[in-house]
Amino acid sequence: MNQVSSSDKIPKTARGKRTREKLLRAAEFEFGEKGFHEAAVSGITYRAGVALGTFYTYFESKEEIFQALVSYMSRHTRSWIAERVADAPDRLTAERKGLEAYIEFVCQHKGIYRIISEAEFVANDAYREHYTGFAHAYFLNLEEAGQRGDIREGDYETWSWAIMGMAVTLGMRYAEWDESIPAAQIAEVVVDLIANGIKPPQA
Repeated sequence: MNQVSSSDKIPKTARGKRTREKLLRAAEFEFGEKGFHEAAVSGITYRAGVALGTFYTYFESKEEIFQALVSYMSRHTRSWIAERVADAPDRLTAERKGLEAYIEFVCQHKGIYRIISEAEFVANDAYREHYTGFAHAYFLNLEEAGQRGDIREGDYETWSWAIMGMAVTLGMRYAEWDESIPAAQIAEVVVDLIANGIKPPQA
């Protein structure tokens, strides 16, 4: 139950891929609203508008689709952000665009926090991969920015986890709990913090 399944029945046809993605999108709502233990395969297929038997063409169990869902949500989040920072001219702009994109993503996928938090206990390998995958990509981006001179030299790995931790809690506060403040406004404040810290201005 705690191992990421390597036996996902990945379809080869376009129709099969669409059906599998439809099941994953339905699972996002089912698990996001009910939690892992209360969610049901029948609820997923009902939301997806497919027959119960269709589910088992693609997944063997509720546990397997949950594991696949964590990986799916992780990839989806990263690709969403990557698309929106692709044209950033420097690292600080990328930080602002990336945080804004992350908050906007959470606004549209509020179940992600419940899904990821439950994954720590239900699909721990997928849970750890979600965060370590993000952190590694962040590290590479910071390292590249340092080589370009966009940012100063430092412990890029620790910085990656620290900035990522801020993004996670900010998404919870300003998207999952209350999205009344524009994501762009939050991103501006946080990038100012990243760029300038909290020390007072030099006399």
